[in-house]
Amino acid sequence: MNKVIGTWRKSSFSNPSGNCVEVAEATNGQVAVRNSRDPESGTLFYTRPEIDAFVRGAKAGEFDYLTS
Repeated sequence: MNKVIGTWRKSSFSNPSGNCVEVAEATNGQVAVRNSRDPESGTLFYTRPEIDAFVRGAKAGEFDYLTS
């Protein structure tokens, strides 16, 4: 079973009351992701290669259509 072992962090671009995702280090080298507005609603766990692929895609603009 996966477990969060690091401190939850959110983007420095979010305002203090903003809705954001938070990330933390998890067991087995995974990354935990949750909703900062409702942290008790659940946590998703991703491998580092999955997170890396997502971040590279976001930086490349692959998800820009979702925010325009």
